[in-house]
Amino acid sequence: MSEPPLPMIDLDQIADPGARRAIQGLLNLVEQLVAENRTLREDNRRLRDENLRLKGEQGQPVIRPQARPAAPADHSSERERHRPTPRQPRSKLAEIVIHRTEDLAVDRALLPPDAEFKGYEEVTVQDLIFRTDNVRFRKEQWYSPAQGRTYLAPLPPGYDGQFGPGLVALVLVLYFASHVSEPKILELLRGIGVQISDGGLSNLLIKDQEALHAEKAAIVEAGLSSSPWQHLDDTPTRVNGRNHHCQVLCNPLYTAYTTTATKDRQTVLAVLRNGRPPTYLLNDEALGYLAQVKLAAVTRQRLTHLPRDTVLDEPTLLRLLGEHLPGLGEQPRKWILDALAVAAYHAQTDGPVVRLLVCDDAPQFTWLTAELALCWVHEGRHYQKLDPFLPQHRQALADFRQDFWAFYDDLLAYRQTPSMAERHRLEAAFDALFARQTGYWQLDERIASTRGKKPHLLLVLDHPEIELHNNPAELGARARVRKRDVSFGPRTAEGARAWDTGMTLVETAKKLGINIYRYLHDRVSGTRREPALADLIAERAQDLHLGASWAAS
Repeated sequence: MSEPPLPMIDLDQIADPGARRAIQGLLNLVEQLVAENRTLREDNRRLRDENLRLKGEQGQPVIRPQARPAAPADHSSERERHRPTPRQPRSKLAEIVIHRTEDLAVDRALLPPDAEFKGYEEVTVQDLIFRTDNVRFRKEQWYSPAQGRTYLAPLPPGYDGQFGPGLVALVLVLYFASHVSEPKILELLRGIGVQISDGGLSNLLIKDQEALHAEKAAIVEAGLSSSPWQHLDDTPTRVNGRNHHCQVLCNPLYTAYTTTATKDRQTVLAVLRNGRPPTYLLNDEALGYLAQVKLAAVTRQRLTHLPRDTVLDEPTLLRLLGEHLPGLGEQPRKWILDALAVAAYHAQTDGPVVRLLVCDDAPQFTWLTAELALCWVHEGRHYQKLDPFLPQHRQALADFRQDFWAFYDDLLAYRQTPSMAERHRLEAAFDALFARQTGYWQLDERIASTRGKKPHLLLVLDHPEIELHNNPAELGARARVRKRDVSFGPRTAEGARAWDTGMTLVETAKKLGINIYRYLHDRVSGTRREPALADLIAERAQDLHLGASWAAS
């Protein structure tokens, strides 16, 4: 049963300020009661059905509508913030590589006596040859009686197993780029005559991939070095049926995936360190952080027995904590490990240090970098989720969201042509917009929450290179979700690592405009004629100047 609609009430028409405030409070109370009533009705229905089920009866039947069911709640802001760009016409024929040319003749018997040859009309047709190419290698074998040794001709590069590089590269592309499941890949291969077992296909996907894993590590290192700012997000995944997390790290030149058992601050830090062993450093920065989290003064005093300004490995730090802080509680231990690990990361010299993260406001992302830029699209979703009942509140929300995305458009324009005058104007406009009082309490609370994030939402004024949103990482996460939906999840840690490596290569090649089949074939065959993706990242980073504002400061 839906709530009856109420007419619009114009509070400005009420002359008495006290009455106006009282009615406004009553309207917000109605809003709260309607929201609570919706929740309670749904909870009551679920509990009633569960009670009937426990009694051995059936709950309320689920009657499917004849029409298509309503889509789930859409909290996307794409329609509000989308600005169409004019299409650039281009010729597809110019991009087609011609492999052979055939001249087609007119039947001379059809030609009249006065017919004259006027050249050719060209028609380009794309086609594909998809068949097996099985090879029987006959390797010369020589024997030296004097040396007692047999000499055998080696196989060509890439043919060290029972499957050649063309088949292996195709399998990797189907699985990681096209998200085809293993059973369907088997069905395709067997359909054209390839003799391959279930285990054989699994081995092609996850075994003997150390060279590709090394490429993935090089891609992450080059990506971290290519700009002082990075995008970061995570999405749920499963390994052997257990819940894990997939960390998605990227910038305009690459996207990298790392499957982790947890998603706490230390885990994210390990991703930013590209798998280097954890290190810890007790210095002024670490002590300052511990003072902020209100670590007990006596505990901080005992920490002074640890070596100052000395990088420690994990076993050494844990031993020292056991000696000087026995009986340390779980939360204080976590604070100390986080503080010393982040301080060591900021001081590291053996790898790049990310200076700014573009992400959402999850707590594990805080304090890892000098600056934290929050996603405007993620912030906008909070307003999209508001569901007011009263018409004046719906109108207030619609008006504010319109102004919200208009300000977002102004920030986009600033990125293209930044100036000091426009910066000051935008800062003042932010203060005015997010100081607004609409009288709709839930909306006003949301506006105040956004106002408190001003330093993180306006970092684009300092660094126009950065995005206003975290869409690159969320799009990367979406690719992992599609893969998860088709293949559920790897069964082993080795499989999870293969998923991370395969998807990193695929998504990075896509950003760099590289043909992933050709690249993987080149790597699997061992020819290595294609430039490494990590080298391309480093090369293109010089042209893009992704850290220009940092260089200027």
